[in-house]
Amino acid sequence: MTRIAEDPRYAHTDGPFPPQSQEEQPGQTDATRPTPDHGEQSYVGHGRLAGRRALITGGDSGIGRAVAIAFAREGADVAIVHMPEEQEDADDTLGLVRDAGRKGLSLSGDVRDEQFATDAVVEARRALGGLDVLVLNAAYQHDVGGFANLKTEDMRRVFDTNLAGLMYSARAAYPSMEPGASIIVTASIQAAEPSPGLIDYAMTKAAQVAFVKALAQEAGTRGIRVNAVAPGPIWTPLIPSTGWDEEKVAQFGSDTPLGRAGQPAELAGAYVYLASAESSYTSGAVLAVTGGKAL
Repeated sequence: MTRIAEDPRYAHTDGPFPPQSQEEQPGQTDATRPTPDHGEQSYVGHGRLAGRRALITGGDSGIGRAVAIAFAREGADVAIVHMPEEQEDADDTLGLVRDAGRKGLSLSGDVRDEQFATDAVVEARRALGGLDVLVLNAAYQHDVGGFANLKTEDMRRVFDTNLAGLMYSARAAYPSMEPGASIIVTASIQAAEPSPGLIDYAMTKAAQVAFVKALAQEAGTRGIRVNAVAPGPIWTPLIPSTGWDEEKVAQFGSDTPLGRAGQPAELAGAYVYLASAESSYTSGAVLAVTGGKAL
């Protein structure tokens, strides 16, 4: 019998993941085992974003890196925002963007800083000659370990990164975006199926969905589309640096219908679709990439 397609249950590493932890976020790609697949060897572009100019927050590693690679190979110039301590990961990502023959720009700072978040958008627009696609992907999560143990400083970092940082970046970009532009938010299955150990993170992801649905109504009158991708369990440096025990990391993603965690490369196509003209009638949508978990 001719095999038509790869079995999605075994398309990537299916775990269990080896025991590991990273003490602080942001996690580092070279300390994550196995190394996440961002599509370095597999993603093939077809010119679907030719001439587009994109800014990706949290674009140095994980989902952000996969999106940067895909966008560049589809013909877009790419600027990425990243934390200063992620410069090595950012340089690797930009190397892949430039290998695709596209312009790449690194913007180092913290989106919780309103001035930086605003200035990064201005600089990306200046350096790239405009801004057609804004991917709001920067995020922070941590294991709460029981609601009574939720620390105010951790909660504030989650809220300020996932909500305030998103709003600062979007607000700076929105006024100058032209018809045909696209805003894409990295939401999460946590918006619909919240875990107690990620209670503050899940709250921000639900708020991001509300942001997408509300802004899509206003932006549509200007010809700008606003959508979200809602990943399920995806293997990125965020996971071993969340604070979970070794057993939880080892079994990460095994509870999905496909029986495994996803890889960043498996989300790239969703972002390309939402950034391209192929999704010209899609706005206010939340596209689930969850390994079969219901959104």
